[in-house]
Order: sequence, then C-alpha cells, then structure tokens
Amino acid sequence: MTTDAPVPQTEILSSDECWDLLRLTSFGRLAVWANAQPEIFPLNYKVDHDKVVFRTSHGTKLASALGSRVALEIDGTNDHGGVAWSVIVKGPANRLERTPEVLNSVGRLLVPWEAGKKDHFVGITPEAVTGRRFRIAAPLTWGGRLDDALRAGLE
Repeated sequence: MTTDAPVPQTEILSSDECWDLLRLTSFGRLAVWANAQPEIFPLNYKVDHDKVVFRTSHGTKLASALGSRVALEIDGTNDHGGVAWSVIVKGPANRLERTPEVLNSVGRLLVPWEAGKKDHFVGITPEAVTGRRFRIAAPLTWGGRLDDALRAGLE
C-alpha cells in the first residue's frame, strides 16, 4: 500500500517558542536514572523565572532527581489536532528551599494531582531547551504495513 502524500516537515522551535509552550501547559514526564535503569515519572510543573519547578514527596523521584541531570518532556497538539509539538528541557535538578517567596509564588500554583504530602520543591535549571513542531501524518502515509489493531481503528 503506497501513497503519493507528502511527508510532513518538522519545524525546529526557537528557544522562545519552547518557553512559551512550557508556560502554556503544566503536565510533563520527568526522566531520571534510578537503580541502574531509566525511570519516567508523570508530574505537573510550573515555570518560575528561568527554572522549571515541580513539587514531590520523599521517594524515588526525589532521590533520583536531586543533584542529577534530568530531562523533562512535554508535548501536545494544536486546537484542531492536526499539528503536534514536543519540548525537552535538560539540566540539573536541585532542591529549592521552602522560602516565603517560593511558597507564595510557584508554591501556590503547583497543586498536585495526586493526594499526599508533596512538600519538596525541585527546580530544573535548563542547560538545553529544544523543541519541534510537525504536522500529524495520516496512518496510510507512514509507509509501513498496518497491523490489525490500527486497521480496526480506521474502519
């Protein structure tokens, strides 16, 4: 099965566009190295000046992130669903002190989705912020054979 449809072009996002998307959304996935293997944790975050901040409880995510280089990935689509984007932030994660400034600014905005005591604030200082935007391709333009699950979803 072939098609003559054009392959969607990927657009590299500017740093400003990446930061705009980071400020626009508040959910992402944190990648860390834990117990000799990669781990990924969903989390909500906020941009605070030049850092990406999240709050968490004591546990693997906190222990693995603190003092280490981590990656945060966010993604989404436009309002019509025809264009997707992805942004990745890489840099060291460090504990933020629970100062009145932190608690009154980002602390008020970071409302955890999951119940429990989330009293540790962690800031990621970006060393690299990269992103891309692309048109979502129709499945028949992928150039591969459709498996039964995808074929059933299209019927």
